[in-house]
Amino acid sequence: MYERILLPVDGSDGSTEALYHAGEIAQWSDGTIQLLNVADTARDSVTVVDGDVVDALAEAGDEVLEEAGRILDSLDVDYSADVIQGDPVSAIVDYAAEYDYDVIVMPTQGRDGVSEQLLGSVTEKVVRLASRPVLTVRTGTDRELAFPYERLVVPTDGSSAAMHAAEHALDVAEAVGATVHVLAVVDDAMFGIDVRSAMAETAGEDAAREAVENVVLAAESRDIDVVEHVERGSAHEEILDCVAENGAHAVVMGTTGKRGVDRILLGSVAEKTVRTSPVPVVTVREEE
Repeated sequence: MYERILLPVDGSDGSTEALYHAGEIAQWSDGTIQLLNVADTARDSVTVVDGDVVDALAEAGDEVLEEAGRILDSLDVDYSADVIQGDPVSAIVDYAAEYDYDVIVMPTQGRDGVSEQLLGSVTEKVVRLASRPVLTVRTGTDRELAFPYERLVVPTDGSSAAMHAAEHALDVAEAVGATVHVLAVVDDAMFGIDVRSAMAETAGEDAAREAVENVVLAAESRDIDVVEHVERGSAHEEILDCVAENGAHAVVMGTTGKRGVDRILLGSVAEKTVRTSPVPVVTVREEE
């Protein structure tokens, strides 16, 4: 589990926090980390003159990788390093797919100003587009990062995408011995006050319980400790509440979900969770 880790770095404080967490994971799994710096030649501000600008970007990337390497050396973690050119989002996504990494680890914040590479918006695009699982680390929180995870929150809405993510969560839980808190949320804001809305609300709650039960059965078949949660309210807020109330160490969720009156969890909820969760979030995209 997570033996081959892709870690894009830009030298920011955020990427350093992600670096230490990735190092912890690699220590536990006896894995290796691929450090990656993307020389962003897609920026409007970059004008190449006889290759000088690209060379400068690559040299800056080498310096970032050397510093990251020193940290991994101190953690006694195996790693390699690479500087590539291009647009950060597509470069990271394509690199992860080409070399079939187990997970991409990224911060949700990066440098400010024209040198930015790993801003939250870039991370969120990688979350949406990557075919490999993405583990995001929100920087600047008071919450200590811990691995191996002991408690996971796994939101579900019963969709195939959510179940695909849940299976990945169960793989993680089985590997590290974690308890899984399965959560489905019925969004009251979707329903009005007429009779048809009341019927839809009941159907939504039934769908939520069925979604949770499917994950519970899968967990129990693998002898994984599991706790059921069916809540009402805002999906994003209920996920954060579940993390806080149960002392969870990470969230594992899909990037898409059901739509229409029977929906419980939307893809946009994953993006909100990535931006605001005080603990790491592993997002898993279902292959089309």
